[in-house]
Amino acid sequence: MKHRVHLRDLGQMRFAAAWALQEELFEAMVARKIARRRAGLGETEEHPDLDLALPEGHLLFVEHPHVVTLGKSGKEAHLVASKEQLERLGVEYFPINRGGDITYHGPGQLVGYPLLDLDQIFTDIGRYMRTLEEAIIRTCAEYGLETSRIEGLTGVWLDADKGLAARKIAALGVKSSRWVTMHGFAFNVAPDLKFFDLIVPCGIQGRGVTSLEQELGREVSMIEVQNRVHRHLRELFDWEEI
Repeated sequence: MKHRVHLRDLGQMRFAAAWALQEELFEAMVARKIARRRAGLGETEEHPDLDLALPEGHLLFVEHPHVVTLGKSGKEAHLVASKEQLERLGVEYFPINRGGDITYHGPGQLVGYPLLDLDQIFTDIGRYMRTLEEAIIRTCAEYGLETSRIEGLTGVWLDADKGLAARKIAALGVKSSRWVTMHGFAFNVAPDLKFFDLIVPCGIQGRGVTSLEQELGREVSMIEVQNRVHRHLRELFDWEEI
């Protein structure tokens, strides 16, 4: 049976509220898995008791007001701006529990938070990350942009083979426990790229950041991009939407 996943478009939401929602959904999924294991059920075994049914996943789409987040493996030195400068610009700051380094979220950026039970899909975090990247690579291709990966780095890049000329268009950072995921990806559709000057994006020195609109030289519909990313994620992970 396919993993059952709820789609939720949160619209514009401050980071703290979206993080709290993620934590609530994540903890409920993990608690369900613990209860099932205590009942002696297999990872994909069906059960008529709703309290022991397979965990259902969630895909949250959101656009955040200006915020900088620092992953648990990141370095605060990669925050170039002072806390006073962030406050003047109206940029919030949160050290959080995802992997990865420092990143910026803001208006014009499509953020996706898949909360999935990988026991129902595949238990491979590396493959999971590459699959998230692939959804964005395929979306960019629909706009005529060739994007790819850089070995040893996460994210999606233009001109990935051109050294310091490479430009990142999407960043990734996730958390996983008991094969349940949270956090996800940030796809630069049309953000104000000047805000990336506040940080060393993802802790990677010397490489640039770009957006879909900057590369295309025209406006792009956020909902159109979201729908395309959503379609590719659904096809690649082969879940059942509910």
